[in-house]
Amino acid sequence: MIARHLMVVFAAVSLALAGCQKHDAASAPAKGDMSLGNPQAKVTVVEYASVGCPVCAKWQAEVYPAFKAKYIDTGKVHYVFREMLVGEGAEVALAANGFLIARCAGPDKYFPVIDAIFADQQQAFQAPREVLSNVAKSVGMTDDQFNKCIEDEAAIKALNDRVEQHAKGDGVNATPTFVINGKGLEPGYHPLTEIDAAIAAASK
Repeated sequence: MIARHLMVVFAAVSLALAGCQKHDAASAPAKGDMSLGNPQAKVTVVEYASVGCPVCAKWQAEVYPAFKAKYIDTGKVHYVFREMLVGEGAEVALAANGFLIARCAGPDKYFPVIDAIFADQQQAFQAPREVLSNVAKSVGMTDDQFNKCIEDEAAIKALNDRVEQHAKGDGVNATPTFVINGKGLEPGYHPLTEIDAAIAAASK
């Protein structure tokens, strides 16, 4: 069973996020940011997302591989991923535990964990502990490490603080939200053609 106290910790945040759609997101580096690509790139793409968000998972499956190959792997873009918790109870619980595991896995394994949870998201809604435990094991975590990770009060507070900063400080209230060189796109799914256009405009 997924730790019940996570639902209590994040309930107020998730309800607040679900109730407002406006955004005025910042793109300056923030404490706790996880990123890929060239930090000196002319263009920074920030994605605010939740591993419990179905639209985020769809973008991850359909757009992210080509985006990564075209921009991250070539050093043209600095990609920053910022954690959010939005949606219904199961989505919030999955995302909270998923992000905790990704952090516990360490910086080098953070994105592989995120990728794996997105890929198994639908299955994870049905069997969250089994799926997340298998993801944790795939990056070398033991059952004991997994249990301690999702019950770590300090880590839970740190995640909650990051989410609150993204929601209140950056003004992001829906996922996925993309911010390219400080300019936010409308929250939601964007095909690569739209990302291309926004990056081209930011590069001028």
